[in-house]
Amino acid sequence: MTDSVKTIGEALVDGLKARDVSCVFGIPGVHTVELYRGLAASGLRHVTPRHEQGAGFMADGYARVSGKPGVAFVITGPGLTNTLTPMAQARADSVPMLVVSGVNAQPSLGKGLGCLHELPDQQALAQTVALSSHHVAEAEALDPALNMAFEPFSSGRPGPTHIQIPLDIAGSAVAELSAPVSVEPAPVPDTLVQQAAQLLAQAKHPVILVGGGAKRAGKALCALAERLDAPVVQTANGRGLMFGHALGVPASPSLIAVRSLIESADVVLALGTEFGPTDYDMYATDQWPQMQQLIRVDICDQQLDRHPAVLPILAEAGSFATALQAALPAECAGSDGAERAAEARQAALQEIGANYRAQVAVLNAMRDALPGSVMVGDSTQPIYAGNLFYDHDHPGGWFNAATGYGALGYGIPAAIGAAIAAPERPVICIVGDGGAQFSLPEVMTAVDENLPITFVIWNNQGYREIATSMQDVGVAVIGCDPTPPNFAATALSFGIPHVSAADDPAEIAAAITKNQGQGPCIVEITAPVFAPAED
Repeated sequence: MTDSVKTIGEALVDGLKARDVSCVFGIPGVHTVELYRGLAASGLRHVTPRHEQGAGFMADGYARVSGKPGVAFVITGPGLTNTLTPMAQARADSVPMLVVSGVNAQPSLGKGLGCLHELPDQQALAQTVALSSHHVAEAEALDPALNMAFEPFSSGRPGPTHIQIPLDIAGSAVAELSAPVSVEPAPVPDTLVQQAAQLLAQAKHPVILVGGGAKRAGKALCALAERLDAPVVQTANGRGLMFGHALGVPASPSLIAVRSLIESADVVLALGTEFGPTDYDMYATDQWPQMQQLIRVDICDQQLDRHPAVLPILAEAGSFATALQAALPAECAGSDGAERAAEARQAALQEIGANYRAQVAVLNAMRDALPGSVMVGDSTQPIYAGNLFYDHDHPGGWFNAATGYGALGYGIPAAIGAAIAAPERPVICIVGDGGAQFSLPEVMTAVDENLPITFVIWNNQGYREIATSMQDVGVAVIGCDPTPPNFAATALSFGIPHVSAADDPAEIAAAITKNQGQGPCIVEITAPVFAPAED
């Protein structure tokens, strides 16, 4: 190719740069060589995980912290199937992610010829989890595929999208791409704002519920809550929005104490929360908080159809909160909001029990030892505790895979993506010894990139949560005690520091600060080992 003519791979990279992509996570293979043709000279950062699942989870963590789509390049067949789990996690949590894959040559598709990396129908498989999947059948199809793949990231509820490029056209010449299509968010409906303002201005005991859809609306939310004198209940993905505020309730609406607060409200305003069972009914009681009057604001019309509300409003949470505050009178009827919030916080903390309170104390110690850190978690005891009750010190700084889709192996690679997105912040990755073994090799990616991540491994030598659940229903505990590796020796093999700590807040706080700013390290916490009750 001459300098004036570009291949599809080169044009793809240009198209990503034009859309403000600055980093790509991927493992090159023979089926994606052409997609890498323009990457080295593009200025885009390329990060190489140890597994395509890691690429997807890194893209997820990057997107959550940066606010920009995470991008992964994966090979045909197993590269895509390995990335389906991260795509499903991203869809469950509304995380913008683009997966670009190869696919076999078009004349072979669907014929079962036994080609390398062949799937019966790769695009159909991707469509089961992607918001959209686009097959670039010819060079001219790349431009519209990029526009359609990026559209959900700026309008509606985001999630994963997919583009696949066949081997037989990946090296083809392509015309210059058009400028990216800019999609303006829908204006906030003024009539509905006025109706919401009227209901809330008259409410004596309003409550606000916020989820991940409101995590970039901190200032507007705080001002709105103060105007209404309304306690603000934050789901796991909404934590940090009201840090230390008298109106903040950083506790799960699955807890009886928080449900009581919600049910006592005469008007409930829900901003950017999907009402998912892992937040609102994690104990599977099939009993939801009963709300007298619900005003629900969401960016997705399908979400609005899933739960009844007296006033469903299709809008972005932050824009709506700003418009609503402007429409409210200077004095509203709300009262005793701080007292109601304090009562709910105190009762919720007691409700989670002594074991979880001890782990919340550990989380508080880590937060205070490294202010402004991003805490990324997997499914493990401290994360379960924190999702029930924990107040982080900034919005978007607490996220994990223990809600929604609930994929194990998420924490380590997602923390890597987070560290790349925010190099100025320390990152704390909290995983169990069991979950760590799902993606432990990805620590070497953090070594390659010299990222300031503290990998905190909560070592109770098994799957304690699962073992407890089995025992609680009278099932013999089996399969819950996989032997963990020697994490000190593992850290040595990675060439990074290892620090041991007892299950004590002060000791753990000292451990996580010991090597801070010197690249990645492992802090291993010796936690109580599950002991099955005797018959």
